[in-house]
Amino acid sequence: MSGRFTLLETPMAGLHLVERLRLGDERGFLTRLFCAEELADLGFDGPVAQINETGTDIAGTVRGMHYQLPPFAEIKLVTCVAGAVLDVAIDLRRGSPSFLQHFATELSADNTRSLLIPRGFAHGFQTLTSGVRMVYAHSSPYRAESEAGLNAQDPALRIDWPLPPVNLSARDQSHPFLTSEFSGVAA
Repeated sequence: MSGRFTLLETPMAGLHLVERLRLGDERGFLTRLFCAEELADLGFDGPVAQINETGTDIAGTVRGMHYQLPPFAEIKLVTCVAGAVLDVAIDLRRGSPSFLQHFATELSADNTRSLLIPRGFAHGFQTLTSGVRMVYAHSSPYRAESEAGLNAQDPALRIDWPLPPVNLSARDQSHPFLTSEFSGVAA
């Protein structure tokens, strides 16, 4: 193992904050975004099926809270490569001690952190700066028929967005609010 990743604990089982070692000299730096061997020990136990990049230009924009249902439930490694975001993961795993609780952390181009999100979590973020770029490594391919989400503005989620939320897509605005019938997802 190269020791390029340091695990930082979160209060939720399976959800890991990963700090990436930045190597540099007078020319600049290198940081490893993904290593199957090292990240397998942290829970990324599937192949990388997709890598996606998002760009968000306006500070305060909220994207999320997205997840995929089985059989396409996915592990995500989320990294901010430009700007800064408040990244949020919500535990939707049926029977989990942290069911419907969320974990929020700042990811930025400067802090060399990524969030490793296991199956059974919803994910979203708010841009804290303009010009944000995010990179996602997914363990399963996107399938529209398995897509699901929660409304990021649902007061029952108790997410304290640091900026007034703006630019929610029509799709994200249409995600449901929690109801008493929501029993979680299989992880």
